[in-house]
Amino acid sequence: MGRILSRTTRGTRLRFDGWIAGLGTSSGVRIVLGHWPESPFGPFSDVMLERADGERMLLAPTRETADFVRGGTYTFDTVRLVPVGVHITGDTWTVTAGPLDLRFITGRRRLLGYVLRAVPGALAGRPAWSALTDRPARLLLPGVRTRGSTDAGHREWYGARDLLPIRTVAAAFEGTDLGGVAPVEPPVRFGFGSVPRRPALTRVTTTVALIPEDGPGGTGCATDAARQRSSGGVVGRWRRRRRWWRTP
Repeated sequence: MGRILSRTTRGTRLRFDGWIAGLGTSSGVRIVLGHWPESPFGPFSDVMLERADGERMLLAPTRETADFVRGGTYTFDTVRLVPVGVHITGDTWTVTAGPLDLRFITGRRRLLGYVLRAVPGALAGRPAWSALTDRPARLLLPGVRTRGSTDAGHREWYGARDLLPIRTVAAAFEGTDLGGVAPVEPPVRFGFGSVPRRPALTRVTTTVALIPEDGPGGTGCATDAARQRSSGGVVGRWRRRRRWWRTP
């Protein structure tokens, strides 16, 4: 991850704006798609997949994004670097990610979706708002949390801005049909929270607060290769996109 871990006690905050799709299949495989048109890494998508036997897999497009996702944010048993493509036509999403072929169709927005759409984007992106909505989210959507800490000590906040049900799913992994749409059950175990039990597509602004590299609780989670990157790499891009990591 390069020198992105701040030496200040407050740490560096990074913003990601996009969509998270969480869905289950009748085969027992649960899938979480992250589609990020705007992020410190530029546009990218990744897939977190938990198989029926409990194996947790990350499908990421680059070593850089894979290192960030698994380096202190989520936990996986297997990581594969594969091209991840997302094509959206109306309410139909088509995803190709190495061994995974996925297609899902969203349904009509419900009351909660309309409520979330009314939240201003600037407000949804503030950690204080995510902290305020954490308890209501747990009550309305069991398993969902809008704030929490990772095993490495990073802090995360999720500000939901829309919610659409996923009606139909067609998916295959390594050529094997995964069956139709099903609840996300049991909950996925990548991080501190799961996605809604009912398959859904959520628009979200995510804020990640990185712990200080050498400060209290620091883990030095950056890889050796990433440490060798200069400020002209991803750190430079983050600084040129200051709107994504300004503190609230």
